[in-house]
Amino acid sequence: MRFLPIIYDPTVGEACLKFGHIFRRPRGMYLSLEMKGRLARVLRNWPVEDVRFLCVSTGGRILGLGDIGANGMGIPIGKLQLYTACAGVPPEGLLPVLLDIGTTNAALRADPLYLGLRREPPATEELDAFVDEFVEAVQEVFPACCIHFEDWKGTDAIRTLARYRDKVLCYNDDIQGTASVTLAGLATALQIKGEALKDQRILFLGAGSAGIGIADMIVSALVEEGVSQDEARARISLFDIHGLIEPKRDDLSPQQKAFAHPAKPSDDLLATVKALEPTVLIGVSTKGGAFTREIVEAMAEINERPIIFALSNPTEKAEVTAEDAFAWTKGKVLYAAGVQFPDVEIDGKTYHPGQANNFYIFPAVGLAVYATRPERITDAMFIEAARASADQVGPELRDEGMLFPSQRNILETEITTAARLAEWIFDQGRATVERPADIRAWLEAMVYRPGYADQAGR
Repeated sequence: MRFLPIIYDPTVGEACLKFGHIFRRPRGMYLSLEMKGRLARVLRNWPVEDVRFLCVSTGGRILGLGDIGANGMGIPIGKLQLYTACAGVPPEGLLPVLLDIGTTNAALRADPLYLGLRREPPATEELDAFVDEFVEAVQEVFPACCIHFEDWKGTDAIRTLARYRDKVLCYNDDIQGTASVTLAGLATALQIKGEALKDQRILFLGAGSAGIGIADMIVSALVEEGVSQDEARARISLFDIHGLIEPKRDDLSPQQKAFAHPAKPSDDLLATVKALEPTVLIGVSTKGGAFTREIVEAMAEINERPIIFALSNPTEKAEVTAEDAFAWTKGKVLYAAGVQFPDVEIDGKTYHPGQANNFYIFPAVGLAVYATRPERITDAMFIEAARASADQVGPELRDEGMLFPSQRNILETEITTAARLAEWIFDQGRATVERPADIRAWLEAMVYRPGYADQAGR
């Protein structure tokens, strides 16, 4: 996986910023608002008839870069490459799509080499009607296809997932994939501490689609363990750009209100940490350095082994670096970031910071879905994938500070996760194909193996 930083974050972020200037040939499909009324006809121009996964973005919230419109096409391309690189999903059935709805980025609209529509995005009703047509067109043209929503503006992402998750085969990686990999790292950290999820107090910095998605999946996991939904939500607090989310605020979305607990209003994160005494601190704010030394040290005073996840990316957006987190806690921290930081040495011991990156989850989910062909994708599938990932982190890796499996043999790791998820899908009666005698061998037979054809064309 030494090429991962090249085909994915952080290089993909830089490539997206420069996409119009380095563009040479299309590697996916651009569907613009000007194609309304004929999206199915346009989709039929794709040369592959059996598309099994379609990764679609509007470019509205790319990594920590904001709205970069049509330049966001690099993300669907990169994400689908990881389906194959990490889990062996056959590449011929993968289609990158960019819905060109315009951009709020005035500098891009003025750039003569920008590839997209030079207009502001449409109002919500017009956007929803366009996406409705797109989703219906996918069902018509590619009936076996799973729609992977990626890097939509936060409010659009939440609304779109809620609109389609019970109607078609789809998921949102920013919401469900991010939540799943975070839950996987949290499960490993709690195994190290010998503690239960139900006994944690969790504080988020950031209350957008990613934060809400992680919080909701933690709630779902707690409910599976027998905790009531209200009790589960009571263990989670959110803090955003305007401060702690509490009932007196009048600027909350319905999703945020579910986590608005009675508390003293505060716009000071350090004071909030001291007041709430969280056992887990999760950053999804895209605010680099937001977890200051004082905050990290406060977490270490409250907890013998504080759990701190700085999930924002690219690198400069991380809430705290691995080096600082380990140094400020004297190596006690159970740490993960959204990007891969170099090893850290504290008092002669080397720690390998974990990377809470979705590539541990969504390719494996993709392989399981590719094989079992369920009609819908549920949060429970992502919870099972998280547990399967966490169970592959052995004592040696945990001792080195790692909360996720090694990337050295990511294909075997993800096949293991996919096999366990496929077994769960069969057990739940959600598969639409016949159950094989040996699920892992069945999956391995489907895995794409790169190679050159012989002279006979085989």
